[in-house]
Amino acid sequence: MSKVKVGDRAPDFSLPSQEGGVVRLADLLAHGSVVVYFYPKDRTPGCTAEAGAFRDSYPEFGKLGAEVVGISSDSVESHRGFAEDCDLPFKILSDSDGKVRREYGVSSSMGLVPGRVTYVIDKAGTVRYVFSSQLQATRHVKEALESLRAIGQ
Repeated sequence: MSKVKVGDRAPDFSLPSQEGGVVRLADLLAHGSVVVYFYPKDRTPGCTAEAGAFRDSYPEFGKLGAEVVGISSDSVESHRGFAEDCDLPFKILSDSDGKVRREYGVSSSMGLVPGRVTYVIDKAGTVRYVFSSQLQATRHVKEALESLRAIGQ
């Protein structure tokens, strides 16, 4: 499993969202930059804080022409409840078999807990920034916003 790095082409994916439709990265990129964040599990303290931070900053991402998408291996049903509980304005996608996580090279902590990694992808599909931190969940938002501003997105 090789990790996706800055400068790499972001692997395309098609995954079901909490709303029941299928979301494809290529379709999102047709409208601008995309921030894809992988997180371990719905309703855990760190993941709830991270989702809330992305929610609270969502208008700022919109001003920068970027869409936000969260991905974990939880089911569509779990995502639906989590998105409702957290009042999320963006889609969270179910990677139930972990295929997309593996394609991006998002490893697990201590071999057990799925990793927490955020990718900023420009509208051409190139990864412009990667931030990985299992413990600094809310910092992912700050890092993504700074990256988008730096690349002029």
